[in-house]
Amino acid sequence: MPHIHTQPGQHDATASALIFRFDTSEPQLLLHMHKKVHHLLQPGGHVELHETPWQAILHEIPEETGYQLDQLRIFQPVERLKQLTGVALHPLPLVENTHAFDDTRTHFHTDRMYVFAADGAPLGTPGEDESSDLRWVTLKQLLQYDDALIFPNTKELCEYAFNHCITRWQPVPLTDFEA
Repeated sequence: MPHIHTQPGQHDATASALIFRFDTSEPQLLLHMHKKVHHLLQPGGHVELHETPWQAILHEIPEETGYQLDQLRIFQPVERLKQLTGVALHPLPLVENTHAFDDTRTHFHTDRMYVFAADGAPLGTPGEDESSDLRWVTLKQLLQYDDALIFPNTKELCEYAFNHCITRWQPVPLTDFEA
């Protein structure tokens, strides 16, 4: 989806996913080479006007990775609010951040980053218009990438997820949350 807000200083909401595999000798994280910014990024995209960030990431994951939603679980804190009368609860993101989308620093994205667990490879393939350059990386490989390949803040967030989220949070079914 294109940017909703196109005037200087405006923000678009995005949702992104760190997807980890655990069926390998050590955990691996899925990144893709973004077609427009030519850096490795986590899968994700814009929140459309008719959806919540949770709904956005649920449609972006199959489009960008080929994963079917029933192949995934989402990492959540061990102690979390599980129900609230009269409202739909969504999963907690690992982080929410605002960053400049381009070098002119005139357009911004506010992103909610969720962390997922997968026990195998995706059953499908990315959509026709999506990047087909998908890469599974270990923490050691991630840390060896330089700034020309991955943005420093992306690397920091991925490293944090490797070292803290997947060791301290628990994976729960996506069905624990309303879409």
